[in-house]
Amino acid sequence: MFRRCVPLHNYTKTELTNLITGKLRRNFGRDVDEATVPQMFKACAMVLRDIMSAHELETEDRVKDSHARQVHYLSLEFLMGRSLMKNAYNLGVLEPLTQAIESLGFSAADLFEAEPDAGLGNGGLGRLAACYLDSMTTLEIPATGYSICYELGIFKQKIVDGQQVELADNWLGLGDAWLIPKVDETETVHFGGKVKGYWDENGRHRVAYEGGTDVLAIPKDMEIAGYGTDHVNVLRLWDAKSPVPVDMSLYSRGEYLKAVEQQAMAEVIAKVLYPDDNHYEGKSLRLKQQYFFVSATIQSIVRKHRAQYGTLHNFHQKHVIQINDTHPTLVIPELMRILLDEEGYTWDDAWYIVTHTVAYTNHTVMIEALERWPQELVQTLLPRIWEIIIEISNRWQQRLTEAFHGDMGRVERNAIVWGGDVRMANMCVCACYAVNGVSALHSDILKKDLFRDIYAITPDKFQNVTNGIDHRRWLSQCNPKLDALIKECTGGDDYLLQPEAMKKLEKYKDDAGVLSRLGKIKAENKQAFASYVAKESGIILNTDAIFDVQVKRLHEYKRQLLNVMHIVYLYQRLKSDPNFTFTPRVFLFGAKAAPGYYVAKEIVHLINSLSATINSDPVCKDRLQVVFLENYRVSLAERLMPASELSEQISTAGKEASGTGNMKFMMNGALTIGTLDGANVEMHEQLGDENIFLFGLKADEVVSLKQRGYKPYEYYVGSPSMKAVLDQISRGFNDGVSYTNLTNRLLFGQNGSAPDEYLLLADFESYKAAHQRAGQAYLDQKAWNRMSLINIARSGIFAADRSIRDYADNIWHVPTREL
Repeated sequence: MFRRCVPLHNYTKTELTNLITGKLRRNFGRDVDEATVPQMFKACAMVLRDIMSAHELETEDRVKDSHARQVHYLSLEFLMGRSLMKNAYNLGVLEPLTQAIESLGFSAADLFEAEPDAGLGNGGLGRLAACYLDSMTTLEIPATGYSICYELGIFKQKIVDGQQVELADNWLGLGDAWLIPKVDETETVHFGGKVKGYWDENGRHRVAYEGGTDVLAIPKDMEIAGYGTDHVNVLRLWDAKSPVPVDMSLYSRGEYLKAVEQQAMAEVIAKVLYPDDNHYEGKSLRLKQQYFFVSATIQSIVRKHRAQYGTLHNFHQKHVIQINDTHPTLVIPELMRILLDEEGYTWDDAWYIVTHTVAYTNHTVMIEALERWPQELVQTLLPRIWEIIIEISNRWQQRLTEAFHGDMGRVERNAIVWGGDVRMANMCVCACYAVNGVSALHSDILKKDLFRDIYAITPDKFQNVTNGIDHRRWLSQCNPKLDALIKECTGGDDYLLQPEAMKKLEKYKDDAGVLSRLGKIKAENKQAFASYVAKESGIILNTDAIFDVQVKRLHEYKRQLLNVMHIVYLYQRLKSDPNFTFTPRVFLFGAKAAPGYYVAKEIVHLINSLSATINSDPVCKDRLQVVFLENYRVSLAERLMPASELSEQISTAGKEASGTGNMKFMMNGALTIGTLDGANVEMHEQLGDENIFLFGLKADEVVSLKQRGYKPYEYYVGSPSMKAVLDQISRGFNDGVSYTNLTNRLLFGQNGSAPDEYLLLADFESYKAAHQRAGQAYLDQKAWNRMSLINIARSGIFAADRSIRDYADNIWHVPTREL
């Protein structure tokens, strides 16, 4: 059994100072007084990396000696944020490191701030993966994360004339200090060409490739330190290179661009996270990315396993591969390919290993968001994988036909290859031994709706693991004053490893002194965030107003537009009656829209148009303010969460799988205004009606309304205030930009989409009423702080440590650290 807890070495300020100065001299040829901030940052990172490397080697030896089952977490996104402070915190050296940096004449705060966010993800999916890696390591589970070493990652957002502009974000300039290239573990990934089958002299069917292109996958390992343990796991990031970087014959003829063409085509795979896929080239590149990283990953896992055990018969006993969303689905046919073509297994034996190794986490209930690939693209790009997919599909379809007694409607719904498409989610449900949703409501919808047919025949396969967050980063590290209060009230730092200990805080819910201190902490955090915004943008926030925050990926179902509608309503009330009384608000938005998502980008423009108008109108001064926070990212969120007071979690019920931002806000004492969607449902179960501001239709009511025939135009003509709001949005604001496209989309639909697909108009009045309740509650600060304290005290269940224990116990079947 693999369970241990090792005390960390207590590095002193003097030891770290000597290690840092040594790195500066050996790696940069500089004494401290000559060193630049980037050199100092890299020296500090290398010192921590050396500490983690030693622990990693020890961890590898323990795992190998114990023959422990290993977890392989595959995700196209890992939104890691900054690592210097996080690694120092987890290693228990943050204080002496800060002292060492200061003693060398540098500002520790400036040095931590100099680090770019590792741009390896887009939003909640990537942030979840990062939180899970931290918890897996802290709980001493032998685990490795796998993704692509994106050179540019998610774009840097710039707002120009109110509109989003995407800029390249080369995080590797400093971020590569954390990466350890393992060139000797390079794998080769094959694309294109033709497949030729033949029988060898032993009567074994073999496969050969004619033509096509090889790409080298070079691993660059980022070490992950656990909290309070010497256990270290790894995030393996694959970089893409051509095996022949330069065609010398072309180069010598002066055809320089053609000479490096193969190199450029290979390296583009790891250039940018999520290429725009609304054209063939983008689809092709995105599929290449997915196959590239899963092929390299499974080859690496198989190679190491074979070296240790000499056989793959026990592969499924020693490894579990967790697919985070459908992006890594091709690991299923790729593992089949290796078992069939390279190891010589029969189909049945190979399928047994695959179906007892791979598990799938679903992250969406929206049909349009479930990945489908054109059959022709898969055939062209991955001919052998296509042959295996077809065989999987045919066998699955035969099973479905028998199970559903020839009901072809049900067969079609669940088929893997149908109508010229390859359906990735259906392949996961077919092949994976476990399928889990990420909140109770979401998992229920998977069983009763999205995968109801498969649930009927394999109910034991379906499970739930509600998402969680790294509470050490998202509370203790980013909100040190609140952390100190919790430790004082709960009798120590137990909550850092046992988040359920936060419940002890609740006994102070009627303690006037503690509630006053909690309110003071929030006020100081608001002031700190306001100072940051003023420094970065020149905008002065009204810290006496409620900080009402909606930060998340820009998507129609997340309903940033509903938030805007309410703000327009408040603005119109103020304009028509300057004496209109309501609790002052500062509405803070942060969101990136996918570059090819036109409607989302138009909503970004709308928010900025509205912001410019309201913030320049004297009638709104100190009463209503709207600010769009440019380039929302992990490091900005770490500043914002502690300052937030009202958390907007307003997605259409039944559409948000879980959400994790809602948990971060809750842990930092913000109150939620939200629908009963995703993990909001479980938050409500913890909090009761009195500690959350609920509104809107429930998931079953959404379905019922649509079945009856939802007519948003009737809401529009039936409500003068709603009509005024939409007419104003249609006309636009001071910049003269019209948003008729958005209002028409709500009232009449567009390009085949249903009118108001996400029911903004249906929920508008309920949303207004919830805001009125929240505003009224804020006037009684003692009562508000009491609600805030209860939110914090009951948030421990949403720690990622709990989520990972659920995975470990119920899906992965691996032991975890005993505390």
